[in-house]
Amino acid sequence: MKFGTKAIHAGVEPDPTTGAIMTPIYQTSTYVQESPGKHKGYEYSRTHNPTRTALQNALAALENGKHGICYASGLAATDAVLKLFRPGDEIIATNDIYGGTYRIMKRIFEPLGLVFHFVDMSDVDNIKKVCTANTKLVWIETPTNPLLRIIDIKAITDLCRKKGIYSAVDNTFASPYLQNPLDMGTDIVMHSVTKYLGGHSDTVMGALIVNDDALAKQLAFIQNATGAVPGPQDCFLVLRGIKTLHIRMQRHCENAMLVAQWLSCHPKVANVYYPGLSSHPGHTLAKQQMRGFGGMLSFELKGDIYGEAVAVMENLKVFSLGESLGGVESLCTHPASMTHASIPKEEREKVGLKDTLIRLSVGIEDVEDLIADLAQAIG
Repeated sequence: MKFGTKAIHAGVEPDPTTGAIMTPIYQTSTYVQESPGKHKGYEYSRTHNPTRTALQNALAALENGKHGICYASGLAATDAVLKLFRPGDEIIATNDIYGGTYRIMKRIFEPLGLVFHFVDMSDVDNIKKVCTANTKLVWIETPTNPLLRIIDIKAITDLCRKKGIYSAVDNTFASPYLQNPLDMGTDIVMHSVTKYLGGHSDTVMGALIVNDDALAKQLAFIQNATGAVPGPQDCFLVLRGIKTLHIRMQRHCENAMLVAQWLSCHPKVANVYYPGLSSHPGHTLAKQQMRGFGGMLSFELKGDIYGEAVAVMENLKVFSLGESLGGVESLCTHPASMTHASIPKEEREKVGLKDTLIRLSVGIEDVEDLIADLAQAIG
């Protein structure tokens, strides 16, 4: 079954009671049992909910996986992965990483005894240098947030498999439409479902997709035991959102490429970070492991003047200045003060994240209007 067909049909069956083609919103906390312990597969909605079950099955199918587990947010999903480990265990993560991921690792789990190493994963040897007998997980994010670096998933997962280490990929920027890390040997795929999977900036959710039965059981236990679950209304919204994922992603990719090309020719723009450009250092690798280059890009102005970057963001009219990404509307974000503010300035600068960097989530509007908006804002 091809992706577009899966996006519309996978995990979803007509309601057995009414024949409704859309999965109902099972807005219930509990379920009537015939006898103690004798029920129809559902006993309490923190543990299971039919709307959530349909979504979890759909997400697993989109990532070519066996098990999908949904959480209240992307960070709740990340939290569940980190709870697999114990004090003294070491985790290697990419150094160009979402600020919330860095924060939960450094400020929540490091004080509890986990050890984190943040390295440049563009070179697999950098992972080998810090890998020890205590290393339990390599956390990959590709394309990275916000510098859009491309990391070789297969090379790293092959290394992890040889060493008996778990590998996880934050696949949020790519979405299952563009990249399927499980097919490249990854153990865990994480999504901030809030972004492209939901696609309409109206819900917050996270998900993990795995193939290993025992690992899925562990993660589902954490999901139930900690209670970080999404409600049925949010699950319904995402089920609806993913039905158009393939056509939305096509437009996101088309628009982002044209915006990136326009920015790269602008006399006031110094750098454009977009893997679809042939000048991008990860362009060849992106072509190998992705089916397109996505809707995210970042750029810097010449002169590297903070006030000028702020003026551009304030002057945008079609692009809205705000957190998040992946919705149908175009967004502009200032990573240093917004999505990555929890990372110390010196750490941000080490990886090349300047205070003048502007990140764009290119939506599905008419691209001529997006370019015109950037033109009037940049001047």
